[in-house]
Formats: sequence, structure tokens, C-alpha cells
Amino acid sequence: MILVTGGSGLVGSHLIQQLVTAGKPVRAIFRSSIPQFQHAASVEWVNGDILDVVSLAQAMEGVEQVYHCAAMVSFNPARKQAMHQINVQGTTQVVDACIEAGVKRLLFVSSVAALGRIRENEPIHEEMNWTPESSNSEYGKTKYLAEMEVWRGIAEGLSAVIVNPVIILGAGDWNGGSSKIFHSAYHEFPWYTEGSSGFVAVADVARAMRLLMDSDRMARRYILSAENRTYREVFTLIANGFNKKPPHRKVNALLSQLVWRWEAIKGFITGSDPLLTRETAATARARVTFNNSRLLNDFPDFKYTPLEDSIQRICNEFKEGISKGMIKS
Repeated sequence: MILVTGGSGLVGSHLIQQLVTAGKPVRAIFRSSIPQFQHAASVEWVNGDILDVVSLAQAMEGVEQVYHCAAMVSFNPARKQAMHQINVQGTTQVVDACIEAGVKRLLFVSSVAALGRIRENEPIHEEMNWTPESSNSEYGKTKYLAEMEVWRGIAEGLSAVIVNPVIILGAGDWNGGSSKIFHSAYHEFPWYTEGSSGFVAVADVARAMRLLMDSDRMARRYILSAENRTYREVFTLIANGFNKKPPHRKVNALLSQLVWRWEAIKGFITGSDPLLTRETAATARARVTFNNSRLLNDFPDFKYTPLEDSIQRICNEFKEGISKGMIKS
């Protein structure tokens, strides 16, 4: 039996679909309602929470492999405490539950934010770690601390491996998370920055996770990144995939500072998450690249899907959802 935490999220849901297609028995935790996506009916859904020790222990019964995908991704300062609880305390309890249940293998979905994303002088690689100087993100700090819990579990005898994805592109909830990039491009968001990052399709992330889970690699972390591209390039590819006007107005440092401050005020008044924060404004301007060679060297047969192909496929999935009324444009 395979347990997936965060099965309703972008990574978790695509991972589950691949596992079920491969004929694997899958159990997943849900909190409020069972999510609806392809192959969801083939999953054994368990009502629980990674912060609930009892329900987590029950979910681990008879499990040999655990994919820990559950996390809170937020750059809203108001969500700092909740993010620490879910990302750090939740991972602590998942690790403890794995050890207690005698789980054979854990794969933890971390983030390149745990490596310190603000590094413009050299490509980011797996031997780097979060420091206050290399990161402007509380989210990155929580993922780094969560990784420390996984390393602690490894020291206590747990077989585990860590993946650090870059910005993940996929057809998910396009009102939140990285899928919101597609929503913005569909509505012809005009602004772009000169910043760059790594990008990877969620389908490739799930494939790499399955490959690592079934390998003999342990006590090792892997950056998952298909290509390094500028934000403008990626936003333009997405806009073209929707036959929409690509971004054409450059955001400079002064304008981004004005916008995030206005968004902070608006969020404080309305109680909603700001569209842009100090952290995301700085990240969007940073010219960052990632070294993805470790995975490709350890697994020479693994190939990333070209970014153009992944983006067109994802755009087609969103367009199909819109045409069928499943997605509100």
C-alpha cells in the first residue's frame, strides 16, 4: 500500500493518477471532502490530518511507501504561523509516524526555496542550504526546517529521499498556486520582469518521484527542473498557448515596490491574500538558475519534457475545462 499526503494538491493529484494508472494500490488523506479528479474513485481515501497524530497513525497501517506532498505554500506574512505548523510540525509527525509504523520508504516533496532561492552569482545545486542571506521567504525557511526533520528520520533508520522542485507547471486550481500563472496569461496580464527561474511540468515531477521512490537512492536530495527560463519567456509561451496577447510592459524595481505595498494595504483591508508581496516581488526580479544534473546523471534514461510541449498540453487541458464549463474563466 502507498500513502500520499496532500493528495488533492497539484503534485499529489497528478502523482496519484500516475500511480493508479500503473496499477498501484493508493491510499490518500483528505480533510473536508474527497477531491474529484481522474482516477480519484480508485483511491482509498482516509479522513484525517497530518497534524492529527491518531488519524495519521491509522492512515499508516499496512503502508510500505509514503509520498509526503502536503504543504502550505504562502508568501502572506499573516499565514506564517499556520505555515510553520503544517510544513514543519506536520512533517515531524509524518516522519515519526513512518518510523513507528515501520514504513519502508519515504519521499518528501520539499522545494528549491529550501536551498535559498536568491543566488544570482552561480547556479543553485543540492549542496546549498537555506540561510537568511540567501532567502527572502518564510516559506523557504519552513521547507528547510521540514527537511531537517526528514534528515533526523534518516538518522533514526528511515529510508528517505527528498525532491526539490522549481516552479511547477500543471493544470490545477488556476485561482491559486503556480497554476495561477495560466489564469493570469489567459486574461492577458500585461506585466513582465527580467527575472528568471527553473520550470518543470507536474507530470515530470510525478515521474521523477516514482522513479526515486523505487530506486535504492537514499539520504539524498534532487532538484527537479526541466529548464531555466525568464519569466517573460514562460508567460509568453503560455499566452501563445491560449492565443492571447503576451506580456509587454516591463516592471522595474520602483514599480514593483509600489505595487506590493499597495497589495499589502488592500489585503489588510479586505482580509484576502495579496497578489504580490515583498517576497514575491524580489523573487520575480531575481535572475536565478538551477543545476539539474544530479537526477540526470543518476538516472540517464530519465528525460524532461520540453517546456514548449508541456505548456501547450497544459493550456489545452485548461481550454478543455473552460469549454466544458468545469473551469470558470
